[in-house]
Amino acid sequence: MEKLKFDEKGLLCAIAQDYESGEVLMQAYMNEEAYEKTLETGYAHYWSRSRGKLWKKGEESGHLQKVRGIYLDCDRDCVLLKVEQEGAACHTGNYTCFYTSVKECGAGAEMLGQLQRIVKDRKENPEEGSYTSYLFEKGVDKIAKKAGEEAVELVIAAKNKDKAEIVGECADLLYHTMVLLADADVKLSDVCTELKNRH
Repeated sequence: MEKLKFDEKGLLCAIAQDYESGEVLMQAYMNEEAYEKTLETGYAHYWSRSRGKLWKKGEESGHLQKVRGIYLDCDRDCVLLKVEQEGAACHTGNYTCFYTSVKECGAGAEMLGQLQRIVKDRKENPEEGSYTSYLFEKGVDKIAKKAGEEAVELVIAAKNKDKAEIVGECADLLYHTMVLLADADVKLSDVCTELKNRH
C-alpha cells in the first residue's frame, strides 16, 4: 500500500469528486480499513467519526459512489476519489454537499456535467413543456438539424467578431451537442477521454 500519512487519530481527509463533471461532491474521513476496503471493492468507504464505525457510502440510501480513480496529494495525508455518483452525494438530497454559496465566481467546466445530468433526466423522465423533452420526442433528425444550425450560427458570430453573440451561440451549440450525445447514449467523459488520448 502507498505510504499514507494518517493523523494522530488514524484518519486522513478524503474528497469525493464527480469524475464526469469535476464537481466536488463531499469531504469525509478514511482510516486505513476504509481506504483498503475502497481499493478492494471499488466503492467508497469512509470512517464515521460521529458513529465511530466504517461505512460504505450509500449503504442505506442507495447513493453509492463507484470509484473510477484514486489520487493522493503531495503530502499523502489527503485522498481524492473520482467517483461515479449514484443519486445525491449529500444527505440533504442535494447532488453535492457544497451547495451553499459564500462568494460566487461564475460557472466553470462543471456546468457541462450538470447540464448532462439535466438532459439525461429529461430523456428518461419527459416533462410537458420542456424543450429538451420535445427534442427527444422528435428524434435524432431534429436534434442533429438544430446542432448543425447552431454550429453555422457560431461560425457567423465568429466572423462578425461579436463576443456576446459568440458566447450565446456557443452556449446554444454546447447545449444541442449535449442533447445529441444523450440521444446516442454517449457520455461527456467518453469525449473527454478521446481528447486526452489525442493530447
